[in-house]
Amino acid sequence: MTDAAWIATHDAAAFGPHGLASLATTFWLSPAPTECPAVPGEWRAHDGVAVGLIDGEEVRLAPGTEHSHGPVVLRAFAREGALAVRLLDPSRAARAGLGAIERFAWDPGARIVGRFTAVPSAPTPTLAVDGHRSTTIYDGVVAFEVAGAALELLVHRDGDELFGAFSDATAETEPYNFRMIRLDGPRADGSVTVDLNRAYLPPSRFSPHFVCVTPPPGNRWPVAVRAGERRIVPRDADSL
Repeated sequence: MTDAAWIATHDAAAFGPHGLASLATTFWLSPAPTECPAVPGEWRAHDGVAVGLIDGEEVRLAPGTEHSHGPVVLRAFAREGALAVRLLDPSRAARAGLGAIERFAWDPGARIVGRFTAVPSAPTPTLAVDGHRSTTIYDGVVAFEVAGAALELLVHRDGDELFGAFSDATAETEPYNFRMIRLDGPRADGSVTVDLNRAYLPPSRFSPHFVCVTPPPGNRWPVAVRAGERRIVPRDADSL
């Protein structure tokens, strides 16, 4: 994918009608039928499925599946056995005053060759942006250098890609100001290209109703990475 196509894809994923910025709520379910003012109908969790009653119609959503209700979309979500229903509202980005993604200038020097070592990590404590604590085992580590500093990125395998989250010295003022990155899988010799121009903001920066996991301590770097997505530019209030 070209650099321009990558940017266009991320803009669409963020600000499309049911993109990241459209998430208006995450409603956690219990076995008892419950109503949420922001979500149509009455919902409960049953055998790993979100079961709703909307205008007399039963809706059953397995995690990741969706149901359209007028302009909004309801999507089931699961975390460690807990079920939730998310509401995606196309008007939410405008109401929240979200305008566009600001990026650092594209830097050819931010495209670095690193080396992947496929050694699973020890169980690592993790913290989500909503305060949920858990542990995870990473699939390996990518080692590389930025401005002469040796860095490591704990990563998960995701199909043919590697995925990780990191924070750096550009994020000192915000505790949840971190970024994510996907890398093409390692080559036969273990080398991998780390293109920091393709570092991107986590979903939780577009909506507080996402529950992204923050970077583990080893992925919190003392150097500044001035490449990739930087922040969300507010929408001009006069255009709302």
